[in-house]
Amino acid sequence: MAAAGAALAGCGGGGSPNATGPSTAGCPAVLQEAEATVRRAESTDTAWTGPTTGPRAVPGKTLVYVAQTMTNPGVAGVAKGVREAARTIGWNVRVIDGEGTPAGIQAALSQAVTLRPQGIVIGGFDPRLTSQQVARAEAAGIPLIGWHAVSTPGPSTDPRLFTNVTTKVEEVAKASADWVIARSDGAAGVVVFTDDSIPFAGTKSKLIEQRLAACPGVELLAHKNIPIPDASRRTPQEVASLLSRFGKRWTYSVAINDLYFDDAAPAFRAAGKPGAGPPFNIGAGDGDPSAFRRINSEQFQAATVPEPLSQQGWQVVDEFNRAFAGRPASGYVAPVHIATAENSSGATSWDPEGYREAYEKIWHG
Repeated sequence: MAAAGAALAGCGGGGSPNATGPSTAGCPAVLQEAEATVRRAESTDTAWTGPTTGPRAVPGKTLVYVAQTMTNPGVAGVAKGVREAARTIGWNVRVIDGEGTPAGIQAALSQAVTLRPQGIVIGGFDPRLTSQQVARAEAAGIPLIGWHAVSTPGPSTDPRLFTNVTTKVEEVAKASADWVIARSDGAAGVVVFTDDSIPFAGTKSKLIEQRLAACPGVELLAHKNIPIPDASRRTPQEVASLLSRFGKRWTYSVAINDLYFDDAAPAFRAAGKPGAGPPFNIGAGDGDPSAFRRINSEQFQAATVPEPLSQQGWQVVDEFNRAFAGRPASGYVAPVHIATAENSSGATSWDPEGYREAYEKIWHG
């Protein structure tokens, strides 16, 4: 039980006000597994386990990064990583913002194909929504690499992607749900925030809810579908309504993206809720700097399951280099991590250690 106690302390200390403890939670096996998952995910031993070999830099390439919306901190964070890596390898990058609407994304990808770059990044949207533009890119021989474009990492045949860079959505969903189960001792009232218009996000929220349902003492109070482009406008009103409806029964929240808690903070504050919770809020992605700042200052977010956004941007560039050299995708998938105030040490991002050095050595020897 000492190890379990350490895991709970690592989650932010203490249990939920409505925690009943493992003896009455009704899910002792699930609770024990959740505590073990959280303990592993909170480890700060993040040495590089990705590729250390690959083709030397293919010179003179240009990429276009098509963003679902640059207001999505994850999409923007990966774009920043792509730009940084491109400078290092000696390539050019242009970012085109789809501004979060189907028409905008289609227009952005159409523009990208017209520019005839050597590669196009599908930044955080479902390429099946842009099937005509994807077909044009394929006909032009332009390889596509996704970031959160489909729900699984690695190469994809339908839609055709050289590879898709992401953590495993199943692991992210389980880690975030297990954090709730472990921290609450299996007794919580939970609201899940998601964007069902994005298949990746929709899959993630369903998996989160399925895992929460494994513990009878964890009640799903509400599934709130708020499209990311509408989050700043809709979230404060939705949160105020949920607080009015559920009151103290609402003890935990899980969101498919940290930005919901940025938008929720004014409503929590107006209702007199403490920044340190309850509700205790965890983001199941993407771990942008603002999320870390909220966590470290205990302002309406207690944890995040961050994507290593910078590393993934570098990985996108490395995967293109492999494609240009006629090599297969690397197959690397970053490990799942849970960041809290206790284990982040004031940092504003999370990435595996040593990735820059590893990629630079691959490209330049």
